[in-house]
Amino acid sequence: MPWRILLAVLVTFITPAVFAQVAPAVDVRGIPLSVGAGVSDYSLDYGPGRRMIGISGWADYDLFHGLGIEAEGTTIFADKPESLDRMRQDTIKGGAIYKFHPLFLGVRPYAKSLIGLGSIDFPSRDPNYTHDTYTVIAFGGGAEVRAWRKVFVRGDYEYQFWKDYHGPHTLNPNGFTVGATYYFRGVHRH
Repeated sequence: MPWRILLAVLVTFITPAVFAQVAPAVDVRGIPLSVGAGVSDYSLDYGPGRRMIGISGWADYDLFHGLGIEAEGTTIFADKPESLDRMRQDTIKGGAIYKFHPLFLGVRPYAKSLIGLGSIDFPSRDPNYTHDTYTVIAFGGGAEVRAWRKVFVRGDYEYQFWKDYHGPHTLNPNGFTVGATYYFRGVHRH
Protein backbone atom coordinates (compact mmCIF):
# COMPACT_ATOMS: atom_id res chain seq x y z
CA MET A 1 0.00 0.00 0.00
CA PRO A 2 2.77 2.55 0.77
CA TRP A 3 4.23 2.01 -2.71
CA ARG A 4 0.88 3.18 -4.19
CA ILE A 5 1.02 6.41 -2.17
CA LEU A 6 4.64 6.94 -3.25
CA LEU A 7 3.69 6.35 -6.91
CA ALA A 8 0.78 8.84 -6.63
CA VAL A 9 3.07 11.49 -5.11
CA LEU A 10 5.71 10.97 -7.84
CA VAL A 11 3.13 11.17 -10.64
CA THR A 12 1.65 14.34 -9.12
CA PHE A 13 4.98 16.17 -8.98
CA ILE A 14 6.72 14.79 -12.10
CA THR A 15 3.86 15.04 -14.65
CA PRO A 16 3.68 18.88 -14.81
CA ALA A 17 7.45 19.06 -15.41
CA VAL A 18 7.20 16.68 -18.36
CA PHE A 19 4.59 18.84 -20.13
CA ALA A 20 6.06 22.22 -19.19
CA GLN A 21 7.51 24.53 -21.82
CA VAL A 22 9.32 27.73 -20.94
CA ALA A 23 8.63 29.62 -24.20
CA PRO A 24 7.03 28.71 -27.51
CA ALA A 25 9.47 27.61 -30.23
CA VAL A 26 7.83 29.92 -32.79
CA ASP A 27 5.42 32.80 -32.31
CA VAL A 28 3.41 33.31 -35.52
CA ARG A 29 1.18 36.35 -35.98
CA GLY A 30 -0.74 37.71 -38.93
CA ILE A 31 -1.90 36.18 -42.17
CA PRO A 32 0.56 34.00 -44.14
CA LEU A 33 0.49 36.34 -47.15
CA SER A 34 3.25 38.15 -49.00
CA VAL A 35 3.03 40.58 -51.91
CA GLY A 36 5.68 41.94 -54.20
CA ALA A 37 6.55 43.75 -57.39
CA GLY A 38 9.54 44.08 -59.65
CA VAL A 39 11.05 45.01 -62.99
CA SER A 40 11.18 42.27 -65.64
CA ASP A 41 13.56 41.78 -68.59
CA TYR A 42 12.33 39.13 -71.04
CA SER A 43 13.46 37.45 -74.21
CA LEU A 44 10.35 37.53 -76.41
CA ASP A 45 11.14 34.39 -78.43
CA TYR A 46 10.08 36.48 -81.42
CA GLY A 47 13.33 36.47 -83.39
CA PRO A 48 16.97 36.54 -82.27
CA GLY A 49 18.08 39.14 -79.76
CA ARG A 50 14.63 40.60 -79.18
CA ARG A 51 14.15 41.58 -75.57
CA MET A 52 11.72 43.90 -73.82
CA ILE A 53 11.17 45.10 -70.28
CA GLY A 54 8.09 45.44 -68.12
CA ILE A 55 6.77 44.93 -64.62
CA SER A 56 5.58 41.98 -62.55
CA GLY A 57 3.50 41.65 -59.40
CA TRP A 58 2.88 38.60 -57.23
CA ALA A 59 1.10 37.41 -54.12
CA ASP A 60 2.04 34.26 -52.22
CA TYR A 61 -0.07 32.49 -49.61
CA ASP A 62 1.85 30.02 -47.43
CA LEU A 63 -0.01 26.78 -46.73
CA PHE A 64 2.47 24.69 -44.70
CA HIS A 65 6.17 23.76 -44.47
CA GLY A 66 7.29 25.98 -47.39
CA LEU A 67 4.49 24.94 -49.76
CA GLY A 68 2.15 27.67 -50.94
CA ILE A 69 0.18 29.11 -53.81
CA GLU A 70 1.20 32.05 -55.96
CA ALA A 71 -0.72 34.44 -58.19
CA GLU A 72 1.41 36.44 -60.61
CA GLY A 73 0.85 39.04 -63.30
CA THR A 74 3.45 40.27 -65.79
CA THR A 75 3.27 42.85 -68.54
CA ILE A 76 6.16 43.23 -71.01
CA PHE A 77 5.58 46.50 -72.85
CA ALA A 78 8.65 48.77 -72.94
CA ASP A 79 11.89 49.07 -74.90
CA LYS A 80 10.35 47.62 -78.09
CA PRO A 81 12.65 46.64 -80.95
CA GLU A 82 12.03 48.85 -84.02
CA SER A 83 10.73 45.94 -86.08
CA LEU A 84 8.10 45.05 -83.43
CA ASP A 85 6.10 48.26 -83.12
CA ARG A 86 2.94 46.41 -81.95
CA MET A 87 4.57 43.96 -79.51
CA ARG A 88 3.26 43.47 -75.99
CA GLN A 89 3.01 40.31 -73.86
CA ASP A 90 0.81 40.10 -70.73
CA THR A 91 0.26 37.07 -68.49
CA ILE A 92 -1.83 36.28 -65.43
CA LYS A 93 -0.99 32.97 -63.78
CA GLY A 94 -1.47 30.96 -60.62
CA GLY A 95 -0.07 27.77 -59.18
CA ALA A 96 2.24 26.19 -56.63
CA ILE A 97 5.39 27.59 -55.06
CA TYR A 98 7.79 25.84 -52.73
CA LYS A 99 10.17 27.91 -50.59
CA PHE A 100 13.14 25.98 -49.23
CA HIS A 101 14.79 26.59 -45.85
CA PRO A 102 17.27 29.49 -45.89
CA LEU A 103 20.76 28.57 -47.02
CA PHE A 104 24.07 30.37 -46.75
CA LEU A 105 23.75 34.02 -45.61
CA GLY A 106 19.96 33.71 -45.26
CA VAL A 107 19.32 33.19 -49.00
CA ARG A 108 16.01 31.36 -49.41
CA PRO A 109 15.59 29.60 -52.78
CA TYR A 110 12.21 28.70 -54.24
CA ALA A 111 10.68 26.86 -57.22
CA LYS A 112 7.30 27.47 -58.85
CA SER A 113 4.95 25.95 -61.40
CA LEU A 114 2.16 28.15 -62.77
CA ILE A 115 -0.63 28.05 -65.37
CA GLY A 116 -2.72 30.89 -66.72
CA LEU A 117 -3.62 33.10 -69.63
CA GLY A 118 -1.32 35.02 -71.96
CA SER A 119 -2.34 37.99 -74.10
CA ILE A 120 -0.14 39.16 -76.97
CA ASP A 121 -0.17 42.10 -79.38
CA PHE A 122 2.00 41.39 -82.41
CA PRO A 123 2.89 42.82 -85.83
CA SER A 124 0.76 41.37 -88.62
CA ARG A 125 0.06 41.84 -92.32
CA ASP A 126 -3.64 41.54 -91.47
CA PRO A 127 -4.69 44.78 -89.71
CA ASN A 128 -7.71 42.94 -88.24
CA TYR A 129 -5.57 40.28 -86.53
CA THR A 130 -2.93 41.83 -84.26
CA HIS A 131 -3.99 40.39 -80.87
CA ASP A 132 -4.63 36.91 -79.48
CA THR A 133 -4.76 34.98 -76.17
CA TYR A 134 -3.27 31.61 -75.25
CA THR A 135 -2.98 29.22 -72.35
CA VAL A 136 0.41 29.68 -70.69
CA ILE A 137 2.34 27.21 -68.57
CA ALA A 138 5.38 28.54 -66.71
CA PHE A 139 8.15 27.07 -64.59
CA GLY A 140 10.61 29.10 -62.63
CA GLY A 141 12.54 29.75 -59.52
CA GLY A 142 14.78 32.11 -57.74
CA ALA A 143 15.78 33.29 -54.32
CA GLU A 144 14.91 35.85 -51.67
CA VAL A 145 17.09 37.47 -49.05
CA ARG A 146 16.01 39.71 -46.18
CA ALA A 147 16.67 43.39 -46.83
CA TRP A 148 14.89 44.94 -43.84
CA ARG A 149 12.48 43.43 -41.27
CA LYS A 150 9.62 41.99 -43.38
CA VAL A 151 10.98 43.16 -46.75
CA PHE A 152 12.94 40.71 -48.92
CA VAL A 153 14.79 41.30 -52.20
CA ARG A 154 13.72 38.74 -54.82
CA GLY A 155 15.49 37.52 -57.95
CA ASP A 156 13.32 35.37 -60.23
CA TYR A 157 13.71 33.46 -63.52
CA GLU A 158 10.69 32.17 -65.45
CA TYR A 159 10.35 30.08 -68.64
CA GLN A 160 6.92 30.14 -70.35
CA PHE A 161 5.19 27.84 -72.86
CA TRP A 162 2.54 29.44 -75.13
CA LYS A 163 1.30 26.29 -76.90
CA ASP A 164 -0.04 26.37 -80.49
CA TYR A 165 1.09 29.94 -81.13
CA HIS A 166 -0.03 30.75 -84.72
CA GLY A 167 -0.35 27.05 -85.54
CA PRO A 168 1.75 24.13 -84.29
CA HIS A 169 4.47 26.33 -82.77
CA THR A 170 5.21 26.97 -79.11
CA LEU A 171 6.28 30.47 -78.10
CA ASN A 172 8.76 30.45 -75.18
CA PRO A 173 9.20 33.90 -73.64
CA ASN A 174 11.56 33.77 -70.67
CA GLY A 175 13.29 36.22 -68.45
CA PHE A 176 14.38 37.65 -65.15
CA THR A 177 12.57 39.78 -62.59
CA VAL A 178 14.22 41.70 -59.75
CA GLY A 179 11.98 43.16 -57.06
CA ALA A 180 10.92 43.19 -53.44
CA THR A 181 8.48 41.12 -51.39
CA TYR A 182 6.69 42.24 -48.22
CA TYR A 183 5.60 39.53 -45.74
CA PHE A 184 2.53 40.37 -43.65
CA ARG A 185 3.15 37.50 -41.26
CA GLY A 186 5.75 38.02 -38.61
CA VAL A 187 7.68 34.93 -37.54
CA HIS A 188 9.79 35.42 -34.41
CA ARG A 189 12.05 32.62 -33.21
CA HIS A 190 12.93 32.42 -29.50
